[in-house]
Amino acid sequence: MDEKSLPGRLPERDRPWVMRTYAGHSSAAETNALFRRNLAKGQTGLSVAFDLPTQTGYDPDHDLAAGEVGRVGVPVSHLGDMRRLFDGIPLADMNTSMTINAPAMWLLGLYGTVAAEQGAELARCAGTTQNDIIKEYLSRGTHIFPPAASLRLTADVIAYTLREMPRWNPVNICSYHLQEAGATPVQEVAFALATAVAVLDAVRDGGQVPAQRMGDVVQRISFFVNAGVRFVEEIAKMRAFGALWDEITRERYGVEDPRQRRFRYGVQVNSLGLTEAQPENNVQRIVLEMLGVTLSRTARARAVQLPAWNEALGLPRPWDQQWSLRMQQVLAYESDLLEYPDLFDGSHVMTALVDEIVTGARAELATVLEMGGAVAAVESGYLKSALVASLADRRRRIEAGSDVVVGVNRFTETEPSPLTAAGAEAVVQVDPAVEVAASAAVRAWRADRDAAAVDAALARLRADAATTTNLMTATLECVRAGVTTGEWAAVLREVFGEYRAPTGLTGASGSGGDEGLAEVRARVAATARELGSGRLRLLVGKPGLDGHSNGAEQIAVRARDAGFEVIYQGIRLTAGQIVAAAVEEDVDLVGLSVLSGSHLAAVPAVLDGLRAAGRPELPVVVGGIIPAGDAEQLRAAGVARVFTPKDFALTGIIDELVTVIRQTNDLCR
Repeated sequence: MDEKSLPGRLPERDRPWVMRTYAGHSSAAETNALFRRNLAKGQTGLSVAFDLPTQTGYDPDHDLAAGEVGRVGVPVSHLGDMRRLFDGIPLADMNTSMTINAPAMWLLGLYGTVAAEQGAELARCAGTTQNDIIKEYLSRGTHIFPPAASLRLTADVIAYTLREMPRWNPVNICSYHLQEAGATPVQEVAFALATAVAVLDAVRDGGQVPAQRMGDVVQRISFFVNAGVRFVEEIAKMRAFGALWDEITRERYGVEDPRQRRFRYGVQVNSLGLTEAQPENNVQRIVLEMLGVTLSRTARARAVQLPAWNEALGLPRPWDQQWSLRMQQVLAYESDLLEYPDLFDGSHVMTALVDEIVTGARAELATVLEMGGAVAAVESGYLKSALVASLADRRRRIEAGSDVVVGVNRFTETEPSPLTAAGAEAVVQVDPAVEVAASAAVRAWRADRDAAAVDAALARLRADAATTTNLMTATLECVRAGVTTGEWAAVLREVFGEYRAPTGLTGASGSGGDEGLAEVRARVAATARELGSGRLRLLVGKPGLDGHSNGAEQIAVRARDAGFEVIYQGIRLTAGQIVAAAVEEDVDLVGLSVLSGSHLAAVPAVLDGLRAAGRPELPVVVGGIIPAGDAEQLRAAGVARVFTPKDFALTGIIDELVTVIRQTNDLCR
């Protein structure tokens, strides 16, 4: 008997999902070489990581870009960079995902222009711009403009692609970072769907898209989700996502065609759950997380990208990315997963779990909509506060041991890992010369263009931004004139202004059930009395463009629970702003959080600033993804303590901060 005719099998094996690795570093040329290697190994799509200056609308030679160029992605400053990024890669045949949000319109303009230069028909180009600004205010921190202006840019891109690039996903509603910021499955589903409603309402009410074409808009909305290690729960979450999306698009937007209502999503599995301790355990975590978004056929991801085992240590090497790609290929091509219908249809356990998530998410979504929608819930601080509180609760469970993390809070005895024996060679090191070269290159680009054409294009962008005109036409004119990323964003900053999102710390507490906190609280109070101050004062600072604030916020919450007065002004601060706040607030300790890899530039700038301000004795501690060698350099420069992801016990960290203050002030322990 032909095994394909056996009961329960599909008549034809399913096609695998699009397989990607999230890639980009150093320069467009270096990243292009990495893309080509990955495609040659069987990767079937591209996922572009842009560096923080590009994501936040700055050129490499801007002061705020110092130390950040090429670190967490590739710098793309103008059309020439985009040409080099995709040199020799036929964009008409490629499915490209670009993780870009505030400047999504700009990067899409660059991409489409390069595709047209290659001879591609824009109508054939397939891919995605992430373009979900709401979650940037809540978790990732690369927002630029206020919510209303940001939604306008998103709606303009949707209207443009509907007309010119119908195979393109103009927005990727991103719940990935919500989970990393603390969201429970219910919150992740509800908050992401609230964002989707905000986007679709803006398109529906904006007048650019006829009502009869809302179904075409809906079918190009994609989602980008996170899959954690609790893979049974993750399967249920994805099935719940699909059920609610079908309900919302049918009832709120009147989409009758079930094919247009299909929930379409890509996934990056949970990088936050990867550990620095015993990093070899990350391999099995990644595999289990991949199963959560592939096992259920009716809720299977359309595209998957996996992190590498060593992403908690630094930037993965090509071999590490290859390992993650091979995980996908083994599942798709060696296993029999794609030969069967949905494995969970009819499961009482799965049905009950899905119903539980649907019920909770429907209620949470209703709460947000009653507030006026996702934008109102961002501006009020409701969404951010909910995420900070949920993450604090998760951290408390890990510290208490009720949530087990193998190798971190249980089974910590270990043999030395041969995977990390090479030390710094286990991750890619970004040469500081990259930033110097990128800065020189963008200055040369500016000098070698038609200045009058640039001025005219920027003037049109400024004029159109002051009206309700779709900004894509003016943006494309800027692309062709040779405008840079920083210049395009600067004009829109002038017109729209910038936005500082709520921090979400008000009312959050993560100390419930922590028996050690009382002792630390007593040390904090005693130290304050000995110093003759009312309370110890801690400044938590986020220097540079790194917007991943989860760790800083959790330290701030626990320090406040321990009795510190905490000064936290949010993300994206210059060294000068941090120093000024430290002096003005007369703090006892400065804590810096840097997760982008720019610590060797950002931290010394703060130390130098404190010395120049006459406060050289003020202790500074640093937390982040910091290799051992870099930690030694920071300590030699004057940093009192360096904390890395292996330091997961927040109360212990706060206790150590008290010790630093006491040692600095010559107090006995």
